[in-house]
Amino acid sequence: MSDTRTILAITGEDRAHFLQGLVTNDVDKTRDGGIVYAALLTPQGKYLADFFLKGDGDRILLDVDTALAPALAQRLSMYKLRAKVGIEETAMQVRRGTGPAPEGAVMDPRDPALGWRLYGAEGGDDGTDWTALRVTRMVPETGAELTPDSYILEMGFERLHGVDFRKGCYVGQEVTARMKHKTELKKGLAQVRVSGEVTPGTPIMAGDRDAGILHSVAGDQALAYLRFDRAGGAMTAGEAQVVWEKD
Repeated sequence: MSDTRTILAITGEDRAHFLQGLVTNDVDKTRDGGIVYAALLTPQGKYLADFFLKGDGDRILLDVDTALAPALAQRLSMYKLRAKVGIEETAMQVRRGTGPAPEGAVMDPRDPALGWRLYGAEGGDDGTDWTALRVTRMVPETGAELTPDSYILEMGFERLHGVDFRKGCYVGQEVTARMKHKTELKKGLAQVRVSGEVTPGTPIMAGDRDAGILHSVAGDQALAYLRFDRAGGAMTAGEAQVVWEKD
């Protein structure tokens, strides 16, 4: 996850209903200060942005990578129509860590190993190697594994508690539900082992066939987007050797 975050405040009496019809997770879980991980999709079910939603009194805080914040705020405003909703950028920041949680912190809803998040006037973290932790726990990052071509189920959002299949309709819901119930995923995020120097974004080859793309690297482990029907055996990414150990 990027170190640079923007916190939007979603206010107004329609705020929960408004977000509920747009995002992949159940906004009702943010009541009483709860937090969820969610995404906004295109009508075709492709990724636009991922973020955290946290209840905060009479508003819902939306914690998103700063690079996505302007376009996300614009998209949300487009959907607002006559809803009694306000969307404003705040000066709040995020602290995060994996050690003892300070007062007021909330646990990362994706995976307990990702520690806690605290919203307030100060940002920063406790020095955790977040890339290594993400790779170990198979957690995709905005702008790295998560791109405009992504489908969230291929990126592990169900495992990361980022999608609720019982909450009802939201933008892109039909495509997401169809991928869940009617198809077997043929592509997706995987953890691989790498031997040799390699740059994230390098294509992965299985012989002379394209088998995917290498993404975040931490030591001899990496995250990759793989074509499961082609991945396996001896693969390469540039000069590096790549091995996918199937579950």
